Amino acid sequence: MDSVTVELPVALLRAARLDASNFSADAARLLALELFREDRVSLGRAAELCGTPLAAFMDFAAAHGVAPIRYGDAEYEEDQRALAALGL
Repeated sequence: MDSVTVELPVALLRAARLDASNFSADAARLLALELFREDRVSLGRAAELCGTPLAAFMDFAAAHGVAPIRYGDAEYEEDQRALAALGL
């Protein structure tokens, strides 16, 4: 996997309450979570990008207040149309 080096203020690391020994993995998960939250990548892709199993990433998202499963108005309306077409 390709990687880059990033310099960040120590105060930022402390404010984020991230462990310096595991900072790269934690930062990768947080960045992937933000990409997912902003709908820039799918849930599966976000988990893949930070090297986290899907179920663990779903737990991570939920723990950070981001619903891992998205069911919005469009999905609801589609389900309603499908149920109506089936006569239900």
